[in-house]
Amino acid sequence: MLMEGLAKFPPRPTGAGDMFQLFRDGAPRTRASLVSETGQSRSTVAARIDALRSVGLLVPAGEASSTGGRPPSTFAFDPRSRIVLGVDLGATHARIAVTDLAGEPLTHLDEPLAIADGPEHVLSWVAEAGDKLVAQAGRHRDELAGIGIGLPGPVDHTTGRPVNPPIMPGWDGTDVPAELHRRLGAPVMVDNDVNIMALGEHRTIAPDVDDLLFVKVATGIGAGVIMDGHLRRGAQGAAGDLGHVTVPGAGDIPCRCGNTGCLEAVAGGAALVEQLRRAGATVATTADIVALVRSGDVAAGQAVRQAGRDVGTVLAASVSLLNPSRIVIGGILAGAGEHLMAGIREVVYQRSLPLATQHLRITPSGAGAQAGVVGAAVLVIEQYLAPASVESLINAKEDS
Repeated sequence: MLMEGLAKFPPRPTGAGDMFQLFRDGAPRTRASLVSETGQSRSTVAARIDALRSVGLLVPAGEASSTGGRPPSTFAFDPRSRIVLGVDLGATHARIAVTDLAGEPLTHLDEPLAIADGPEHVLSWVAEAGDKLVAQAGRHRDELAGIGIGLPGPVDHTTGRPVNPPIMPGWDGTDVPAELHRRLGAPVMVDNDVNIMALGEHRTIAPDVDDLLFVKVATGIGAGVIMDGHLRRGAQGAAGDLGHVTVPGAGDIPCRCGNTGCLEAVAGGAALVEQLRRAGATVATTADIVALVRSGDVAAGQAVRQAGRDVGTVLAASVSLLNPSRIVIGGILAGAGEHLMAGIREVVYQRSLPLATQHLRITPSGAGAQAGVVGAAVLVIEQYLAPASVESLINAKEDS
């Protein structure tokens, strides 16, 4: 009974880093309200406000309503005190944005870029584009809290190195954090591209959804897994690799990973391009397929709908295993609209148990193309603003 009673009350903040977490909701607070929320003395609260102001995380936010006497001063989180560079690299595109510490984009850039051109070319482009965007935002490189980057392949999250990425020749084992740090001089965090898209969607569109699968359907296919409100990467960071799950009935269709019958080899963008070419269509990229579907091309529409069914077949097993309340479909093929969505919904709702789908929603991405860059920024922000990191900032400031 004692443990049950304690579970109802979250632990009160102790240090300045813990107290700062209260401000991340954006609401201004007075010293008196913080005394009430933390249970600490007024002098302790005042000292911690001063410490947080010294590192730029808090600023005065005017005065609260007075109940008699002088109105009390309020303080609020200043998300523009530092900036973050968010980078989303796909097979054939690059998106990069400068955001504030709330993940709000200040400026961004989208350009075609082939990941197969190799790490030297691609990371040099990221560094040059990042420098230009920082200047365009009216900021300086020394204001960077960090750089978050998503790569279109398996990543060892502990080292930031790609691991045998099928569509990234020359990248295996590349020390991406070290290479970008050398070029830009800021801390670097790296993850799989679909993981950062899941983070971006969760933060901007569905913050109240605790159990969510974000599925990217593009040149490759993968899923970011949000469970209990947190991104789940698995033991080695390989969770959500739907593209290399075998599709029943796919036979011996070869996949770039070396196996056969993988979902990506059946329903990925490259597979659909090849399928439509054989049928006589003039297509070279996944974007060409989307354009055909939007123009009313019957064969393209049918191919995309069947791809949705194949994706749905794999997702149905995921629904039974994880029981998400939301499945979000993103990636360039999601731009084909209801053809893809209808195929996915048809199979998932048919093959999953009623209890698992009772409240399940399958929707297109609300964050769209910005999901990746925002998620990459969130990757950095969550680390930079964590209690221990805030304490380190304060200690470094006091020692300087």
